[in-house]
Order: sequence, then C-alpha cells, then structure tokens
Amino acid sequence: MSEKTIAEKIADFGLGLKFKDLSGDAAHEAKRRVIDSLACVLGAYGSPPARAARAVAPVVKEGLTASVIGSLATTPEHAAFANGVMIRYLDYNDTYLSKEPAHPSDNIAPALACAQAARRGGEELLTAIVAAYEVQCRLCDAASLRKRGWDHVAYGAFSSTLASSMLLGLTGKETIDALGIAGTTSAALRQTRAGELSMWKGCAFANAARNAVFASILARSGITGPSPVFEGEFGFQRLVSGPFDLDLDRRELSFKIFDTYIKYYPAEYHAQSAIGAAVELSKEIEDVSRIDAVVVHTFGASYEIIGSGAEKWAPKTRETADHSLPYCVAAALMDGNVTLETFSEERLDDKRLLGLVSRVKVVRDAGLDAMYPQAVPNRVEVRLTTGETLVREMIYPRGHPKNPLTDPEVEEKFRRLGAWYFSDSELSSVLRALWSLEDMSDSGEILRLFRRGG
Repeated sequence: MSEKTIAEKIADFGLGLKFKDLSGDAAHEAKRRVIDSLACVLGAYGSPPARAARAVAPVVKEGLTASVIGSLATTPEHAAFANGVMIRYLDYNDTYLSKEPAHPSDNIAPALACAQAARRGGEELLTAIVAAYEVQCRLCDAASLRKRGWDHVAYGAFSSTLASSMLLGLTGKETIDALGIAGTTSAALRQTRAGELSMWKGCAFANAARNAVFASILARSGITGPSPVFEGEFGFQRLVSGPFDLDLDRRELSFKIFDTYIKYYPAEYHAQSAIGAAVELSKEIEDVSRIDAVVVHTFGASYEIIGSGAEKWAPKTRETADHSLPYCVAAALMDGNVTLETFSEERLDDKRLLGLVSRVKVVRDAGLDAMYPQAVPNRVEVRLTTGETLVREMIYPRGHPKNPLTDPEVEEKFRRLGAWYFSDSELSSVLRALWSLEDMSDSGEILRLFRRGG
C-alpha cells in the first residue's frame, strides 16, 4: 500500500474526528476560544475594515446562507470573510508560536459560517474547530513559511478548508479536492506583514478562509481539485514550504488547542511579555520624564517581526503600532497599560509618547532566543535621569499556557469589549449560551444571539 498523501491524512483526520474523541477539557478550551474571538468581533465592529467587509457582502435569501455577526444574511464565504476580519482586526485574538507563528482562532469564522449554513449542532462545530487548530498548528510545527517569504495564512487555507468540509458534509474524496483547490491558491506574500502595515494585515487570513469555504462548496458540487497538492511536481512543498511530513495520528495526539495563547493585551503576541514587564515598571517610575533611555532585550523572532525597521519607531497606522515593540513598551511605561485606545489616531500623533518611543532601543538577546518558542521572554531595562536602572523580565506572559487566563478573565474581556453592544443582562445571557455551546442543536443560534444588541 502506498503512503498516504498529506491531504489524505488531513481529510482522514478531520472526517474521522468525533465529539466523543475530544476530552471535556478540549471542548471547554474551544468554547473559551469562541468567546474570546466573539469578544474581538465586538471590539472591532466599528473599525473601517469591518465596515468595509460588511458593506461588500451581498444580501442573499436562498441557497446556502450564513450571517455576518450583528448584521445581514449573506453567502457562507462572505460571512467567513466579514466575521474573520472582525476577529482579526484588533490583533487581540489567540496565537500559536512555532517554526511559523499563527492565529488559529482565525479558523472560527469559516467554521461558524459553514455550521450555520449546514445547520450543524454545537458538538459538530466544536469538533471542527479543534480539528482546524490541530491541522494549522501542526503545519506551523512542520516548516517555516515566513523565512521563505510567504505568509502564515497559507497554512490556514488548509485548516479552514478542513473545518468547512467537515461541517458542510463533504466525503473524503471531496475534502481532498477542496484541499487541492484551496491549497493551490493559498500562497500569500509575506509583504502583508513587512514595512508600514496596512489594513490588509487583518484581512489576509479572512481572505484565505473565504477561499477555503468556497473551495469546499465547489468540491461538494462536484468540482475536482489538483492533486497531490503538497507533494506534486509544482505543489506546495516544492514551491512554498519545503519538504515535511505531518503526523495526525489521533491515538497519539494531545490536542494543540491547549498550546495556543489567549491575548491579555491587544498587540502582537511577541510583545506581550515586554508590555507586562513595562506595566510593572511603570508603577515604580510614575513620571516618564524621569526616563533617560529604555533597552528591550528580546528574542530573534520578536526582533525580526516587531523590533526592527524604522517604521516601528514612528508608526503611521494602527496596524504598524500594534506590531511595534518600541511603541508598545513606551505606551505601557507611560500609561501603565496597553488598551485599544493606545492605538488611536490621537495617540499615534502624541508627541510626548513618540518622544519616549525614540528613547527605546531593541536588542536581540541570545539567552532569550534559546527559550523561544516554548517561552516568550522579554526583559525591559529603564535607565532614569538619576542614573538608576530598573529591570523587569517576563518569561510567560498572561494568557500563555503556563500562565493562562481564567474563565472569569475570558468573560471579563467579552464584557469589556461588548459593553457598547449588549446590556449587562444580555451579556450574561449570551455568555451562558456560549458556555453551553455543545447543547445547541443549530450553531446558527450563536449568530442569532447577536441580533439582540445594538
């Protein structure tokens, strides 16, 4: 018998996974990610990309339909895009760090869309979410895309296609076809996250998810896909990722969703521990005019992604600022926190804040580099005008699996970001429903919950 292709392994894994195969903890962790992602949606709802994504979605009343959260019924692929933009825009949704970084909760938008379109229950939705996390994270473990000039969303196309195929009821053959269709169109340029960042940073995975849903619908309708998508002559491994193997033996798995990180601050994950250290230091400094210089010691991936490039010291866009280690550290030292308001247009023009940013130096530290990605360490040194030096180091930021957010903290994030949309009693009612997601006979109830507010 010939060795299975990677696409066959992915399809077999997802279509073979059942809710009963999940530990209670894995299902609970998936519910935490749904609540966290929907909190991000509410926080980003009024942003320009979110408004644009909703505006381009057509209103449909027949055939496969899904809802944009808080808004209209549209096609599943447009719902996946619009909801995905809102989950991702604030850079506040969860993260996974490995050879390739990723935001696996980006898979939740296409899963929601397909679950609603196919009227799947909560158990099926949670199973598809766990499967998508598994595939994307294990692909990220297998090979780096960033180092070869490609964006991480190329892996997300495969994981979102699997979730979509599971929920839309595709056969094994159809799922492999869908993976082939999505995979051959998934390679996205890393330019998305280079230089001065644009709104597309928060839209790139949503676009991959839109294509994944559409690929699954096409395959279900009988359109065949190129194969083998990974191993072929001009396949994904040859042109994008380089060679790797993928182990998806369910008997050996400890689900990867446990290894993903919920964010405590609305900023790129590599900055989380630096922000936490700076927040602690701010309590001792009180007046930032006392700061002469700041040195942030960080690891290689952090230095490359958020700690180098002239634009990081003078960010012109929100997207660049939340991916700027010097900006985030300076704001944390000045304000004692980093919030959504940290990245407002007013703060981007704040001369006092920018003056402090200019006094921040970022250096790559070999000792911290050796800890990554198992840890996400940063050390912040502040030299005061008196000559005194204050130092704080944080290895596992709040939200890391070794320093996880509690369920009440996840709820508090949802309440804080959703307070403008829901009343207190509505927030409590929605949270009760989401914590019981597996009991829903129709996952579309999640989207209907959001019609009650605003």
